[in-house]
Formats: sequence, structure tokens, C-alpha cells
Amino acid sequence: MAQSRTAPGTEESCRVNFLDRYRKIGVALVGLMIATIVHLGCGGGSSGSNGLAAPPVQTPLPADFPAFSNVFLVVEENHSYSEVIGSSSMPYLNSLASQYGLATQYFANAHPSIPNYLVLTTGLVETVDDNFAGTISDDNVVRELTNAGKSWRAYEESIPSTGYLGNDVAPYLKHHDPFVYLSDVQNSTAESDNIVPFSQFASDLANDALPQYSFITPNEDNDGHSGSLETADAWLQTNIAPLIASTTFQNNGLLIITFDEGELTDIDHGGGHVATVIVSPKAKAGFQSVTVYQHQSTLRLILAGSGVTTFPGMAAVAPDMTEFFTGH
Repeated sequence: MAQSRTAPGTEESCRVNFLDRYRKIGVALVGLMIATIVHLGCGGGSSGSNGLAAPPVQTPLPADFPAFSNVFLVVEENHSYSEVIGSSSMPYLNSLASQYGLATQYFANAHPSIPNYLVLTTGLVETVDDNFAGTISDDNVVRELTNAGKSWRAYEESIPSTGYLGNDVAPYLKHHDPFVYLSDVQNSTAESDNIVPFSQFASDLANDALPQYSFITPNEDNDGHSGSLETADAWLQTNIAPLIASTTFQNNGLLIITFDEGELTDIDHGGGHVATVIVSPKAKAGFQSVTVYQHQSTLRLILAGSGVTTFPGMAAVAPDMTEFFTGH
């Protein structure tokens, strides 16, 4: 986003640079504290007889939790709730929020981007370093879907090739693609080949070849990260409206659109207040939830809506999002 600039070497520029560094350090410390608390709270401090961390206790699902034939998650970037909901910059997203379900008290987990993508994938913050280059072996959405015999695919706009696990090739950003860090994906060509260019999405939709779970990330120019909210909204209307209108989706689909984090100055609940919209033929029309949710509840919804009953990390005990659907 555009920022005001001051002349280099002046007292004012030094003050701005110092405050900016101080703010970034503070944000990172908040995220690190959250990561530590989460790790200890989810069994990270205790081990079973095999020396591995004990799995978290699972909160059972409601007996009538809705099931969906296809689940889709679209992740947008770096804007707080107040910038998005009611904004003339995003008329299409606001039309979906008005027609379907809106989580009015939904919060990201930390700053910067990567911990939020990882909570959506492993249920844990894992790291607050966008330059993280390691391997994550914790339980995750891929492992649980595979164990349940369910298919998945990550549709990454502008990724260089199918199965690409390398570094940024702008406008594709690696830390917006959480699957590349998973040991399950790094150690299996069959799994890594599920990371595909977004250009494949339209043909998969047309050929009725969509997986059970689709993770969708626009590139940094189209997700609100480097481009405008107007551009992000136009991308959604161009690429997501055909999905919602399709027979495949209207039969029994679920679409979640969320933002990874709010503005850096917004540290409410760790990562700020963000907009999250629930779209489905099973969704209550015009419903607005006042329940506090975070990304671990979305991970739980993705898996539970796919018929999976074991949830990684914080998703094991996260609040269920059943209130968004008719009959609840």
C-alpha cells in the first residue's frame, strides 16, 4: 500500500524509520507469543510413549453437521474488516456477504501473512517469518483428507508449474502457498502434483473434475496484497462468480472467502479483525454471525464439511461454524 515518504537523513525520517522498526518488532513479538502459547496449549509440551507430541483432545462435531460435495477456500490479503465490509471498493464481495453469511467477529491469528496461512492448514501458527524455508511435519489438512480418502488441490495463480515447491516468482509468493512447507507434500510427488496453476481451475470446473477441497490463492496483484481492493474484487467476480453459478456448486458446494490478516496496526486477537464470507446453497440467507472465530474454525469447517472428523492443532477444539447453515 502507498505510504507517505520523508526526505532521507532528516530528523523526521529517522523518527519514522525508528517507529516503523519498533512497530514491526512489536508485531513479531505478539505473533511469537501466540505461537508459543498455541504450541504449549495443543500438546506440544507433552509426548506419548513413541516420543511424539500427544494429539490434542478433539471436541466432537454436532451429529447433524452439514456435508458438502466440494469445499473451496479463497484467501485475500492484508485488509481489515472495516476496509472491506460496506466498502464501495468491493461491491461483489459485499453482495455475497449480503446474500449469504458474514462472520462479523472473525479475527486473524497473527502478523505477518505466513502464520495465518499455516493455521488454515495445520491449525498452528508454526512461524511468524514470511521467509521461513523449513519443513512442517505437524498434522495438517492434506494428511487428514488423504487418510479419509478425500481429494484436494491448491490452485495457485501465477505459480511457475505444477508441483513447484521453490521460492517466489512474482507475482506468485511462496508464503501464500502453505502446502509447499508440508512434509506430506515435499516427500510425495503424488501430493505435490496437487499444487497446480490457477489456470487449471476453469477447466476442472467445466469438466466436473474438481477435488473435494480446493484451496485458491490469487497472485499478489489480485489478492489485495500489492494491488487495490477494486482489483481484488474484480478478480473475484471474474473467477468466482462462474463457480457459484455452476451446477456443481449449486448442488451442494461450500465457498469460504477470508483475508489472511488485517492491517499491521490491527492486532486484535493477534492478527486483526478481518472479513469472512460463507457462501453455499445451504447457507442462511443474509445471516450475520456475532460469534468470535479465527482461522482454526475455518480449517475445522473445511474438514468437517468434507466428512473428516479429526482436526489438526487448534482446529481440534475450535468453535464450529454450523450456525451459518439452515437447520442450525
